[in-house]
Amino acid sequence: MRTSEREQLRERLKRIEERITAACHRSNRKREDVKIIAVTKYVDAEVIGDLLDVGVSHIGENRVQDALPKYEQYGDQGTWHFIGHLQTNKVKDVVGRFTYIHSLDRLSLAEALNKRGKQLDCVVSCFLQLNISGEKTKFGLSPNDVLAFLRETSNMKHIRILGLMTMAPHVENPEETRTVFRQLAEWKERINQWDFAHATIEELSMGMSGDFEVAIEEGATYVRLGSILVKPDES
Repeated sequence: MRTSEREQLRERLKRIEERITAACHRSNRKREDVKIIAVTKYVDAEVIGDLLDVGVSHIGENRVQDALPKYEQYGDQGTWHFIGHLQTNKVKDVVGRFTYIHSLDRLSLAEALNKRGKQLDCVVSCFLQLNISGEKTKFGLSPNDVLAFLRETSNMKHIRILGLMTMAPHVENPEETRTVFRQLAEWKERINQWDFAHATIEELSMGMSGDFEVAIEEGATYVRLGSILVKPDES
């Protein structure tokens, strides 16, 4: 029986909801404008079932090989987001299963996604991942290369860039991440002013367990929550 696990999850979600609502209130935003992606890379498929049962419908996975068995069990019940670094040779396994890809960060990946989209006769919904912080340990397109990237991908008919994603530095004080999130929001406005047909930015995927409230205050529409949501011993 997983009743106790589900109740613990429901309680954690309640506390998170309170914090999201407060962050929305502080920034004069509507609660419905912010969606939770449950990061499930470290949990088994049963936890995904629990998440769906308590009302979390957006599931985020980082590794293709770990995600596929979970998708086979629950893929038709939620909205699946691929949020990890994506190798081009794994594109065939992701497109057609995951509704959104949050880690478009280089031209070779765009080409592979476009090719697979053409094969499946679909348009792949992508988030352009930007390395706002400039950390060498993080993936993501340099902001200096965004305009050139959008020009190079403008003729790709089977990808659509509807959002931006970034990862802030891991710091003790979440307030230190604010400038990173604010810059991503500024890039949303800048890209939309350029008016590329394939890149109308509607979503901002930013903020994780340690800094999601700051991200919401700066405009996040998706927050990616792992430990705070799915690990009972962490907050």
